[in-house]
Amino acid sequence: MILFGEDSLRNGIRQFLDHNHLERNHQGLENRLIIPIEGTVNTEGTIERRERLGGLLNYYYRAA
Repeated sequence: MILFGEDSLRNGIRQFLDHNHLERNHQGLENRLIIPIEGTVNTEGTIERRERLGGLLNYYYRAA
């Protein structure tokens, strides 16, 4: 990753922290999220991908 200035660095750190706390499963928490998403589990629908940091971090989920 090439960062251009402080704003670019802050954006990269914010994107990483959002992914780490909201989207990434953690083995130490029995593969649960740090901040769980409220709602029911959707087992049907197409699988969507949300990418962060230009595709370095990816989050896969089922569309509603």
